[in-house]
Amino acid sequence: MTQLFHNISELRTVSAAGTINNGALVSDKDGVIVWVGAFDELPDEVAASVDKKIDLGGRAVLPGWVDSHTHMIFDGNRAAEFEARMAGESYSAGGIATTMEATRSAGRERLEQLLQERIAGCHAGGTTTIETKTGYGLNTESEALAAEVASGGIDDVTFLGAHLVPPGAEAEDYLEEVVGPMLDAVEPYAGWIDVFCETGAFNEEQSRKVLEAGKKRGLHPRVHGNQLQQGPGVRLAVEIGAASVDHVNYLSDDDIHALANSDTVATVLPACDLSTKQDLAPARQLLDAGVTVAIASNLNPGTSYTSSMNYCVTTAVLQQDLSLDEAIEAATLGGAKALRRNPGEDGKDGQGRPGRGSLVVGASADLHVLNFTNAIELAYRPGMPATYRTYKDGVEVFSAA
Repeated sequence: MTQLFHNISELRTVSAAGTINNGALVSDKDGVIVWVGAFDELPDEVAASVDKKIDLGGRAVLPGWVDSHTHMIFDGNRAAEFEARMAGESYSAGGIATTMEATRSAGRERLEQLLQERIAGCHAGGTTTIETKTGYGLNTESEALAAEVASGGIDDVTFLGAHLVPPGAEAEDYLEEVVGPMLDAVEPYAGWIDVFCETGAFNEEQSRKVLEAGKKRGLHPRVHGNQLQQGPGVRLAVEIGAASVDHVNYLSDDDIHALANSDTVATVLPACDLSTKQDLAPARQLLDAGVTVAIASNLNPGTSYTSSMNYCVTTAVLQQDLSLDEAIEAATLGGAKALRRNPGEDGKDGQGRPGRGSLVVGASADLHVLNFTNAIELAYRPGMPATYRTYKDGVEVFSAA
């Protein structure tokens, strides 16, 4: 069914077309954009092809958020850890282990239920494209189940067996499991491989071993790096050709230069920074240096228990010195670039799929319809209900009405 979305006060395309006032957009039966522009410029032949008209009531429309860093496959609760941190305890990487037992014992049905609830929460906040990672099972059986469950509803699945060495295990023995039987088990379900390259987790040599093993099996690399201090994460990510390096709180001038001269996206995670009481990642400095920046939620039970990209974008504007346009682009097209899903000249990504993160012809009709006439109200009215409707591939997946 061909659909016309119209009565859009401002259509922020996140493309060369910029923001279109009194905008409109037409999608085909597959949910792919076939026309975008000002409503009064809609060609007669396109209008004649429309089967359904959707009046958006004079609201602002953005591309759906692209959340390129989440950890959705887990059970359990770490509210006590969070409360202690708010009372002054410092964050360290070791807290991941406390989620392991609950996740291992949850079972398939429970994990599937939790995942669907979390996806629904993403849609309710305007997110349409989601990446998620394994990494809370920390043994072959549980990591394989996590990857399989994730593949049932998530756009991009990342294998993160190298999240932490589980309690009682030796690092080298555990790594042999990660790059051996665990990698064998998750490979059918995952497209990416990640590693927590950080003090308290895995060092540079260990991290390289994990990423190289994944690359040999056709999994594309990503890196958790430079979250707690300056370290090798960024350098390793650029060297190995990772699509993104995520956290990036503590960067040297050399790190920033390396990122600016690479295709590796720097993903900032503002909700996590606030939860761990870290300095916010230097998004302004990165953008000024020419680095491609993404904003993601880092939904996880220990350090960022939120999927609200609205909150993350608002934080980027209010506390990280990004303009609204820059923050929106980082949370849409930037995230798509971190997942290699950004549209090319024909609107498709590098694998021939409709692109994400930008409202252009040939890309997916992933729409975030705001409750506001102007998108600046995301930051002007922080915390207010912001999402009116969400469409993924032209299909409504959330409505507040």
